Amino acid sequence: MKKLIAVFTLLASAFAVESAVAAAPVTLETAPTKFIDAGGTHFAYRTIGTKTGVPIVLLQHFTGTIDYWDPAVVNGLAKEREVIIFDNTGVGASSGKVPDNVEQMSTDALAFIKALGFQKVDLLGYSLGGMIAQNLAAQHPELVRKVILANTAHQGGGNDLMKVLNDAMSQKTYPDPRMVLFFTESKSSIEAGQAFLKRTHARQKDRDPEAGPDVANAQAKALIVFSTTQDSSNKLLSAITQPVLIVTGSNDTMLPTDSSYAMFRILKNAQLVMYPDSNHGAIFQYHNQFVTEANNFLNR
Repeated sequence: MKKLIAVFTLLASAFAVESAVAAAPVTLETAPTKFIDAGGTHFAYRTIGTKTGVPIVLLQHFTGTIDYWDPAVVNGLAKEREVIIFDNTGVGASSGKVPDNVEQMSTDALAFIKALGFQKVDLLGYSLGGMIAQNLAAQHPELVRKVILANTAHQGGGNDLMKVLNDAMSQKTYPDPRMVLFFTESKSSIEAGQAFLKRTHARQKDRDPEAGPDVANAQAKALIVFSTTQDSSNKLLSAITQPVLIVTGSNDTMLPTDSSYAMFRILKNAQLVMYPDSNHGAIFQYHNQFVTEANNFLNR
């Protein structure tokens, strides 16, 4: 009898452990990398969150991969909706050659979204991804419901990309240049940057390959051309009729804070959030506030 009880106890313990593991939510750090073919690209992507409501597709920054997203932001958004994180053509684990223009990047992103079968999506475009998001929203209002533009610039809004990158790569204080690119020199911002980097390195297995010079060169050209080609009649922004949440830092040294304010003035239905003492990584420095703002905006 004692042996029988022991067996039942062991089975119950094993079942409890298995149930706990099964119940653990999938996060950016634990989600498996999936693949789907579209438009000639073998796209790498991950999905987390609940499959209710309108999903949100994340569009990444210059040379960034899936694993460059902040888990605090992605997992926070996923508490209320399905979040899709992917590598666009030629980036990370996705196949193909990286386009050197925002238009083709937008076409590729559209092919990926359609391959997943979505009829309606929200977009979070960060930095270079924000330029892609503007194109998609303007050209496909039937697909895009709402847009979040984070630390980005409008067409002709200007950039200091090469100067800021060169300064960041030549500094010796931090091994990761994102500390200089994304954060200010204040104590609180530096601490936020260090915490951000720790979060982005939490995933140890099945990480995306790092971007090489071919990715950087093509994306730099795309970003520079888009942000320096004047759109004097604001044709692109005027075509965006969806609700837009613009988020920026008080001193974005890569894509000027002034460009975010200009977008706010030009767009038909926009809100602007500017975080204090922050640079190009404002949504990571203020991740809790940003997730709250973003969820409130998307839920309305």
